Amino acid sequence: MEKIIVKDNIEGGKKAFELIKEGMRQETKVLGLATGSTPIALYKEMTESDLDFGHMTAINLDEYFGLSADNDQSYHYFMQEQLFSKKPFKETFIPDGLADEETEPARYDKIIDEHPIDIQILGIGTNGHIGFNEPGTSFDSTTRKVSLTESTIASNKRNFEKAEEVPRYAYSMGIKSILSAKEIILMVFGEEKAEAIKKTLEGPITTDVPGSVLQQHPNVVVIMDEAAAKLI
Repeated sequence: MEKIIVKDNIEGGKKAFELIKEGMRQETKVLGLATGSTPIALYKEMTESDLDFGHMTAINLDEYFGLSADNDQSYHYFMQEQLFSKKPFKETFIPDGLADEETEPARYDKIIDEHPIDIQILGIGTNGHIGFNEPGTSFDSTTRKVSLTESTIASNKRNFEKAEEVPRYAYSMGIKSILSAKEIILMVFGEEKAEAIKKTLEGPITTDVPGSVLQQHPNVVVIMDEAAAKLI
């Protein structure tokens, strides 16, 4: 596991972009992508670059259950605004928040199986979650509908006008699927993530801290700003 400490999220975005650019020189064709504030600086680097992503496939980690693709709080909408409308990909896949929970997980797992992920971008929650795989999630998990914890809901409130509007469920790629990626780039910014990343990198491997399973992956790069790395 390689650990890179940067000044801030802007520098972190540049570093992650360099890794993706290098991967594309080595036949990277499928990117696993994340949402939220963490990857925004990376997506800015991607959209402002002269790289062509028209031959590449993007597979996103998750989507809120119950939100349509055109809802401005959905991850479909976020990805269009931040990346896809500015840098078109050959194919893009995001779970369908309105799809039947009996069929959507299997559909999405089939997509992942048919498009093995070369580089997976990850953030991490203050409770150590990766994707929406909350504490207690089995390391053998695949795509499924998940209940969001109160801490995750609280963290996401800033994006909604009212707390009661925050979805309580989501579709999420499972930990087993995340670990199937050839390379993982974990981006961690902000002092509020310091305890979670310390447990992830230096604590025991436990489902209580889902991110800790990354210690078992053979090719992980962790990009942390100084605030997040203060306990390392």
